[in-house]
Amino acid sequence: MINEDIFDKEVSMCQEMYKKDKSCNWGKCKDCGVLLLLYKLHKGELIEDKDEVKNFKDEIFSN
Repeated sequence: MINEDIFDKEVSMCQEMYKKDKSCNWGKCKDCGVLLLLYKLHKGELIEDKDEVKNFKDEIFSN
């Protein structure tokens, strides 16, 4: 499990790269699973439903 500080730091890096290029070395943000992995490591829960994934990513990238 990762703590809140590490989760927030990693997510903020994703947000910065999204705002800059909509991609990073892992790939295109819309297809990437890094945020979902971070969430699983932080909360211990999977987000698998297609609509839930979209809503989660939309929320992260709208900030």
